[in-house]
Amino acid sequence: MILLIASVFGFFLAVLVALARISRNKVIAKLSLFYTSVTRGTPLLIQIYIFYYGLGSLFAQFPLIRGSFLWPYLRDGYWYIVFALVVSVGAYVGEVIRGGLLAVPKGEMEAASAFGMTPRQALLRVRLPRALRLLLPTLAGETVMLLKSTALASTIAVIDLLGAANVVRAQTLQVYEPLLLVAGVYVCLTFMIEALFAFAERRGTPIRRSA
Repeated sequence: MILLIASVFGFFLAVLVALARISRNKVIAKLSLFYTSVTRGTPLLIQIYIFYYGLGSLFAQFPLIRGSFLWPYLRDGYWYIVFALVVSVGAYVGEVIRGGLLAVPKGEMEAASAFGMTPRQALLRVRLPRALRLLLPTLAGETVMLLKSTALASTIAVIDLLGAANVVRAQTLQVYEPLLLVAGVYVCLTFMIEALFAFAERRGTPIRRSA
């Protein structure tokens, strides 16, 4: 579930970051560059600790927050790991999508304009879909990296696959078997992700028929 939520929200954040990076507004472009540089330049584990121990401790100082309906979520480490992963995906995948947008041939955008599309329509109907098709193999790799990053959830007492394995190890005193089982699950999930993106790539690539 962590992977799914972080993938969906992280992808939408990444699209916004990519658009901001190529924006003609220098302020927006510089702010997005600062965000991606800081996020990509610091270890994910440190970001998780800052969000969980830093923000978590800060929110606890305000009685208004502790008494609100948000407090059950703000004291739960699950949502901090999700937030950290979304921020990370937004930065890394945002740069990937930016490269894809810049790689779309100008001729396609000129053709869209010739058909009467506005710049926004051309972006949503031509440029962005075209960029995503070009980036499917790279996005598959980023998703696999995100999958492996979810293992860091256990560092703040969030029970994920690795956290469950650690619980089993503590209860059964079996050291290697739970870890090998979790490793097998990660490998299976990786194969599923790669197969899904390969299928999407085949569907998005037109088949050339010989004359």
